[in-house]
Amino acid sequence: MEKRLEQLPKLAEQAKKENKKYFANLKRRTPKNLDYVMQELHDEEFAKTDCLDCGNCCKTTSPIFTDKDIDRISKHLKMKVADFVDTYLQRDSDDFMVLKTAPCSFLDESDNTCFIYDVRPKACADYPHTDRRKFIQITDLTIANTFVCPATYNIVEALKERLPYEYNKKVRRK
Repeated sequence: MEKRLEQLPKLAEQAKKENKKYFANLKRRTPKNLDYVMQELHDEEFAKTDCLDCGNCCKTTSPIFTDKDIDRISKHLKMKVADFVDTYLQRDSDDFMVLKTAPCSFLDESDNTCFIYDVRPKACADYPHTDRRKFIQITDLTIANTFVCPATYNIVEALKERLPYEYNKKVRRK
């Protein structure tokens, strides 16, 4: 897995231009079954992918913490909300609450488990968002996630095979 993680940014960078073009075309003519196809590809990929073998998302990025997340996690940790925020969070340039540190403060790097898994932020629970409804709305996020998550990279590559876009194909209207 480590070798794959080393190669991932380069692979994602090589595919970035193609992926942007692919998703731009997909947005113009979004297949009605796109969410169904994405759910299928997501399920297929995660049937063979164990996130605990990787943990790259927890090591390199921070989720956004909503007010509900903050309340739930601070209660779980038996901390006052203000103390939780002061200890673990900061506002980013987009005015979102994110972790102060990377890797995640709640990650056990010895086995990639999460200390607050049962109450983790919604953004963590939904990551990498490849099974989300109205997937077409988050293609930019998905491209960004191909740099972090090997499963996301694999899903996007599988999507391009499953729903190929025929470049330069002229549609004849009668």
